[in-house]
Amino acid sequence: MGADTEVIRWGAERARTGPWRGDRRVAYLAPVPDAPAPSAAFVRRCCEILAARGFSRVVTAALGPDEQPAFLSAGFAVEERLHLLAHDLRDLPPVMPLERTLRRARPADRAAVLAVDGAAFPDFWRLDERGLEDAVRATPHVRFRVAADPDVYAYAVTGRAGRRGFLQRLAVDPARQRAGVGRALVLDGLRWLRRWRVERAVVNTQLENEPALALYESLGFRREPSGLTVLSTGLGG
Repeated sequence: MGADTEVIRWGAERARTGPWRGDRRVAYLAPVPDAPAPSAAFVRRCCEILAARGFSRVVTAALGPDEQPAFLSAGFAVEERLHLLAHDLRDLPPVMPLERTLRRARPADRAAVLAVDGAAFPDFWRLDERGLEDAVRATPHVRFRVAADPDVYAYAVTGRAGRRGFLQRLAVDPARQRAGVGRALVLDGLRWLRRWRVERAVVNTQLENEPALALYESLGFRREPSGLTVLSTGLGG
């Protein structure tokens, strides 16, 4: 994990935390995928720890319906709502030629990856170096791939935890969008998950991100009835 990222533990409950997008006043709090859904008591304990460390606000990761009640009970409110889409991985489109041009991300690619991310996302969603590291470390196993010719112009982070798969991050330089590279990166990740016998993969995206929704749905993802929610709260007064 990044230098400022850690896991808060309380019994079997666990959550990752650190500065949100490098802001030392704002913390993020993200339940660990293979841990039990957090309780309100655990969330309050996390907030006490973060307040003691000098944070004045907390923003959650994108939370599923089973994770939200504990945070809402602890005083969090809605910051953003997201679509959640799922894929059962039984039927995938044929291999695209572009998939064969992708390669593993290298440490030297990090600056270029962050530049692509900054160009592709609005301020609230952009990753800094610690945020990227957290995305890469969020699951026990990860596939971090880039498209480069030779400069990096797109990347994807796909994770797996047991039989569950997660498309953690996808970004394509706006000047190179609509050329099939986003599709190739997603399919590369889904094929990797299926090779490891993952049964279901999920991805989330902002409600207004119609191009991303169209891409995912064209690849076989389907919108879940309940979406995800990012919550936030102030700490102390």
